[in-house]
Amino acid sequence: MKSNSYRGSHIKLGILGGGQLGRMLIQKAIDFNIATYVMDPDKDAPCKELCNEFTTGNFKNFEEVMAFGASMDVITVEIEHVNVDALDELERMGKLVFPQSRVLRLIQDKGLQKEFYRINSIPTAEFRLIQRQDELPAYKDFLPVMQKMRRSGYDGKGVKALRDERDFESAFNEPSVLEKLIDFEKEIAVIVSRNSDGVVCHYPVVDLEFNAEANLVEFLYSPATLTLEQEQKAIAIARRVIEKLEMVGILAVEMFVTKSGEILVNEVAPRPHNSGHQTIEGNVTSQYEQHLRAIFNLAPGETTITRPSVMVNLLGEKGYTGDAIYEGFNQAMAMPGVHIHLYGKKITKPFRKMGHVTVTADTLSVATENAKRVKDILRVTSDK
Repeated sequence: MKSNSYRGSHIKLGILGGGQLGRMLIQKAIDFNIATYVMDPDKDAPCKELCNEFTTGNFKNFEEVMAFGASMDVITVEIEHVNVDALDELERMGKLVFPQSRVLRLIQDKGLQKEFYRINSIPTAEFRLIQRQDELPAYKDFLPVMQKMRRSGYDGKGVKALRDERDFESAFNEPSVLEKLIDFEKEIAVIVSRNSDGVVCHYPVVDLEFNAEANLVEFLYSPATLTLEQEQKAIAIARRVIEKLEMVGILAVEMFVTKSGEILVNEVAPRPHNSGHQTIEGNVTSQYEQHLRAIFNLAPGETTITRPSVMVNLLGEKGYTGDAIYEGFNQAMAMPGVHIHLYGKKITKPFRKMGHVTVTADTLSVATENAKRVKDILRVTSDK
């Protein structure tokens, strides 16, 4: 979009994936009069009731993605595990696909990701690549490692710690990355965006705190608590990643801060991400608006933090599967600075992401205290 005019609802935006990320993207697209079309295999996906048109379909199937994308002006994703061959063909037909199919192809394969970091001098943990489980004894001197399946892993799935040779028996028998286990101080993230003109913009660094049992982010703290040097280095690394990818869209760059103060890239996600949920209330421009600005080649929005914020993921409680009940909802709503986002998922399961809460306050310590209270008060259960 080079001119100052804007066509709005004349543009058809196709979104592959109908989960909560797509849902929040649509909520912002509505503000811009963008017509949204969604495809997801779940006939009751969270996006279904919000988009202009919903297609129940498999975004991993070549023919179905081709059929869906054929009538779209712009195609984007809210999950990276889609059929890249179809997107590549759609690009050849002249469709705008963001992030580009070549970027998705690289990021779908954690081995290619790691090789990309190495080739482009992006700091990351030392690694080795294997094809099968029976290759592991050759790497016993490289232990301890995190074994990550090269494809299809997410949210803690497809990841396994191998600390000594006894763990080889339970290892994945799949093409994998063996990543040197990092003695890290904490995990952080930086979200960056880039439009077709090559304009790059970044958000302030955030701290991530994980639920050890589910291996999911449980709390996010904005801003991060880092030295100025660490903050500048993390931002520079994230910007370098998106610039070297020449990617259009929004990219979440997750990083480790080691005990010695190094910053190392862990993984990236080429879409709106859990580490940017707080931007809806905590920053001038949300990550969802920024993604739309990038893929429509508009100027990036301001990313300044408006108030310190803490995001807490609402995960389904252990021992409950069935129609979701949000215990303590009214009590949480009565607390200052509390912003609840439910994802429209009818069924809760243990550790399923059912929503998130962003708590804003004048100071990070107050926001943290209130977010911890929300975590105790607001529980996702069911009658079963």
